[in-house]
Amino acid sequence: MVISNRSDAYGLTRAQRHHLPTLVISHKDFPSREAFEAELVTALQAAGVELVILAGFLRVLSPFFIRAFPQRILNIHPSLLPAFPGLHAQRRALESGVRITGATVHFVDEEVDHGPIIIQAAVPVYPDDTEDTLSARIRVQEHRIYPLAIQLFAEGRLEVRANRVIVHHEQRSPDTAFHVPLSA
Repeated sequence: MVISNRSDAYGLTRAQRHHLPTLVISHKDFPSREAFEAELVTALQAAGVELVILAGFLRVLSPFFIRAFPQRILNIHPSLLPAFPGLHAQRRALESGVRITGATVHFVDEEVDHGPIIIQAAVPVYPDDTEDTLSARIRVQEHRIYPLAIQLFAEGRLEVRANRVIVHHEQRSPDTAFHVPLSA
């Protein structure tokens, strides 16, 4: 299921092309962030969603939402976290003079752009890079590692221990696979 808070989100169009259910829940239709997120949680749980994958959802999620899907929310960020969390990561990488930046897929926790890291991809920063050229190279890596992280989760190959993600090389049996049940 693809849910967006914007009716013009391209992800809705892509989902419809692949005959996936879509839903628009505009945050502007709710009196508070809590009411908006309560509706999101209800819709996701009603659909039986086991993993929430953030993509272009540029809103900070509250602890209420995160606790509804513990270690079952993935996010991708255009830097090698913990470096450059938040907005304008590529610009900040250029301004800082780093030689390598990249992309990070992580489980979402209650801090912004924080949480157990699943996978990262390094991208060199060239002397003549602009924010656009660097962003384009990072995006290529994001498109490579996000599906991989989702696949690892779906195969039960991810385990979180002491805030670190362990990737098991073989698919684990259902009784030992890392799985967090839907909250009641």
